Amino acid sequence: QPHPSLLNIQNTITNMAGYQRKTALSPSEVLSEAEDFLQQILGLTRSHNSSHSATYDGAEGTVTLRAHPHGPYTDVVANTDQLRTSRMDYEVQKLLNQLPYEPGDLGGPGSGDPT
Repeated sequence: QPHPSLLNIQNTITNMAGYQRKTALSPSEVLSEAEDFLQQILGLTRSHNSSHSATYDGAEGTVTLRAHPHGPYTDVVANTDQLRTSRMDYEVQKLLNQLPYEPGDLGGPGSGDPT
């Protein structure tokens, strides 16, 4: 049995970066949005899923999404095995920012986005 401190080091290495977002979408809607986005943008394929989580793998790395309902909102947590400066982390942050925060929100960039 490995020493507990070694388990903490391994967990830190496996989950390099984590992001959190509250959204008005249901867990199933969040995972559906993520499925489309991660496959199209990063070429990741789903390697594991349940009703409240999914893991995606590919050349860019691995990301695990967990979506749990809390009242009228869903708490979404995304963990990657890459540094915060990686392309995957940038795209995961973009995905989370596209999720509507309040009911009726469209999601996506705000009106100050220079597009």
